[in-house]
Amino acid sequence: MSSRVGPVELIGQGMEGAVYDLGDGTVRKVWFDRRPEDVRPLKAFLDELPALPFRTPRIREITVGENGLAVSVEDKLTGVPLHEAGLPEEQALDAFVLVVEALRAAEPGSASKALRVLSKPFWQNTWGESLAALVDRRAAVSRVHLERDVPGFAGLLEKVLDGLTQLRPELSVVHGDICPPNLLMDGPQVAAVLDWGFLSTAGDTTFEASLAAGFFDMYGPDARRLDDQLSDRFEQLGHDRERMRLYRQAYAIITATVYDENAGDGHYIWCVNQLTR
Repeated sequence: MSSRVGPVELIGQGMEGAVYDLGDGTVRKVWFDRRPEDVRPLKAFLDELPALPFRTPRIREITVGENGLAVSVEDKLTGVPLHEAGLPEEQALDAFVLVVEALRAAEPGSASKALRVLSKPFWQNTWGESLAALVDRRAAVSRVHLERDVPGFAGLLEKVLDGLTQLRPELSVVHGDICPPNLLMDGPQVAAVLDWGFLSTAGDTTFEASLAAGFFDMYGPDARRLDDQLSDRFEQLGHDRERMRLYRQAYAIITATVYDENAGDGHYIWCVNQLTR
């Protein structure tokens, strides 16, 4: 439910900030923990995105709000979130495939490697080494929980790190969080893709495909069927199935406790299921 805040309307709130409709075709985002210098690299990344068959956010200005935190003004992106659009299953799956494959063809610019991932510099010598370093860092944070709940976790972690460091894929633009709330639809057409920045970078498009297949339906009774169906479609489009599996394991380790450091939420359970299935 939306609520009025002075002359503007609160239209959304997530992990990173609250978004208000300014009523003039723009929105204001009040960031919860980012300072202006933290948001400027994201602005540069969004500005350099190549032409895509859907709209993406554009940050018009960045100012300083309370406690020195960032406030940004962005173009308002319109449409209905995919999970509320009431589309037939096949059309909804098509939307996911369209977005992933459009990003696959998008060449990343220099700003994509300058983005921080989970508040830390990400890019090192190669994509695989960069992702492995992130997995290793986040494994240390979640180790006590994952060693308890994932049999043979130490060996699995070693295998994942070894597999990642050997990767040398061609690079594309990676969003990193293609999920139903982040796709705005105009009928069966994808109108816009929201919420860049959580895992956005230059990387392997098969990483995007792997995550998108898992995110289409994470918790519903048909989650595994839909995951398998999308994974099959991505494999038919040339994404290696074993690499998709490696990336899913990497993501599960990276984000296991990112939303709850005490491993008490549904996302942690989902991550454990990815590592043990």
